Amino acid sequence: MNRTFNIIGTCYPEEHYMVDMERRLKEIEKLVDDRKYFTINRARQYGKTTLLNLMVQHLSSKYLVFSVSFEGLGDSAFEKEASFCGMICKLLYDAIRYDEVPAIEDSVKNIIYKAVRDDRIEDLFALSAMISEICSEAGRPVVLMIDEVDQASGHKVFLDFLGMLRSKYLKRTTRPVFQSVILAGVYDIKNLRQRIRKDEEHQYNSPWNIAADFCVDMSFTEADIAGMLQDYAADRNVEMEIHSIAAEIYGYTSGYPYLVSKICKLIDENRGNQTAMDSWSKEGVTEAVKVLLKEPGTLFDDMRKKITDYPELRKIIYAILFRGEAYPYNPDNFAIDIGAMFGFIADQDGQAVIANRIFETRLYNLFLSEEMMKSIIII
Repeated sequence: MNRTFNIIGTCYPEEHYMVDMERRLKEIEKLVDDRKYFTINRARQYGKTTLLNLMVQHLSSKYLVFSVSFEGLGDSAFEKEASFCGMICKLLYDAIRYDEVPAIEDSVKNIIYKAVRDDRIEDLFALSAMISEICSEAGRPVVLMIDEVDQASGHKVFLDFLGMLRSKYLKRTTRPVFQSVILAGVYDIKNLRQRIRKDEEHQYNSPWNIAADFCVDMSFTEADIAGMLQDYAADRNVEMEIHSIAAEIYGYTSGYPYLVSKICKLIDENRGNQTAMDSWSKEGVTEAVKVLLKEPGTLFDDMRKKITDYPELRKIIYAILFRGEAYPYNPDNFAIDIGAMFGFIADQDGQAVIANRIFETRLYNLFLSEEMMKSIIII
């Protein structure tokens, strides 16, 4: 089976063309080795789930890794403490049922089997005790990874769960606890707290203040893109000016993973169609970008939604694009902070700028079309 450029869901090295992730995996491994708890909060379609999937294999030689996801869970899983605790047990059970926890001991399996069978984990105290039992029984330190934690937004029980993990972490010298807990989502835990609580005075308090900073750069460099193209060229026996094309793709995308893969996918799938996009060249990249700027997509749908949901973000993006206003990159500014979290705003030499040329063009066209609609005179 030929490998492809993937823009939907998890990427697998045997199925898809990917950049070399080894450096990033080693950086995250260092955090786990140091017993850090942290959140991978990056924009939509930025490779978070793929990274977690690769981490399971990378860490499994020395850690017992549970990787679960809140994706697809309904609100009922978060409404009550008992339902939430039962859901956590079932997610762990599913992971071992489908052999997603490499080299797990039977004794650890039995702890989880019994908890699900007897339906006895009804509160966070009981869940905490089960976690301690798992960590005590396992022959290796235990790592917990939870993807799509944004699903928990608006539910206090999840923050109570984080508070329980925090309490255990602070007692880690005397009690068995997770080696590391890794959360992944768009929002960081501070922003989850903000969405849950109404009172302004306490909206930034967080039970996740034990978390280490996650500074791993998940965007693709020109060298990353060139390496992926080199792999593709060798696999498909295609000749191309790899480094110049990689630079061209980076120039449009600033290394946003989805955008890089989408451009490559458009060129690959249109080769032989007798258009300017049928070859791996700068012209082909330009034509692919033109298509990308016109196509609908969930990433751009989400962009429109976010600038509608956050008026402060909309105002600052509009001011940058149409008024040429310059703003210092200040993460304490709510609009800049939320824009950076969504991947729309970046720090360029201390100035807040639109994150890449494709976002810049899509946003400019959106605002321009809205202005034109306002000017229409209805007779």
